[in-house]
Amino acid sequence: MHLDRILQSQGFGSRKECRKLVRDGEVKIGGLVVTDPFAEYDTAGFVCEIGDWEWEYAEKVYIALHKPAGYECSHKPKHNESVYHLLPEPLVARDAQSVGRLDVDTTGLLLFSDDGQFIHAISSARRQVTKSYRATTAQPVEAAQIEALLAGVQLHDEPAPVAALEARQVGERQIELVIDHGKYHLVKRMIAAAGNHVDQLHRHAVGALSLEDGSLPELEPEDWCYLRPKHLALLGYTG
Repeated sequence: MHLDRILQSQGFGSRKECRKLVRDGEVKIGGLVVTDPFAEYDTAGFVCEIGDWEWEYAEKVYIALHKPAGYECSHKPKHNESVYHLLPEPLVARDAQSVGRLDVDTTGLLLFSDDGQFIHAISSARRQVTKSYRATTAQPVEAAQIEALLAGVQLHDEPAPVAALEARQVGERQIELVIDHGKYHLVKRMIAAAGNHVDQLHRHAVGALSLEDGSLPELEPEDWCYLRPKHLALLGYTG
């Protein structure tokens, strides 16, 4: 594939803009500056350097971000910074979208992709991909609250009680719970229905992909990484 087309496919602008990027000496391949935008390269294993970044060709992109508090999962945030500001512009330009959302004050693992099939598979309630959270509560946790979360709590807009797959107390004011739903403010609403209130919420895992067990590279808040086939397998996704 011509170099300008490769760069365009990866989010570096229009073909005209990508040609200019190459002709201006902004692209390196194998450590050497290339200036011919029409040079042909095999996309398999293709890597180039642009600015301070090393970019590898990917037909579809899959990303894990450690989301900090204070960011909205929207391209047009109303009151805070957009979570998309934490990703390099080429990834946003190629239309990588968040897989579901985390509230502005919720931290933790957030996935992105430009693969619509992947987004649907991870988000779909029918696929029942689990999400694991750690909630810090306003009041000390009571055994009855854990029992209620496991048995199912009644929410105002749900016809039937909603239960956590797992729930356990891990501190005086901390609960860890696993759900397979993705509804609006669900964890906060469940804990409120059980008789407590969430002060802080952190999602540490999606499926078997976790920020805490070594299944991902160590990510500090605001850090991101590409997901490899081994990571997608932990999500049960094979394409």
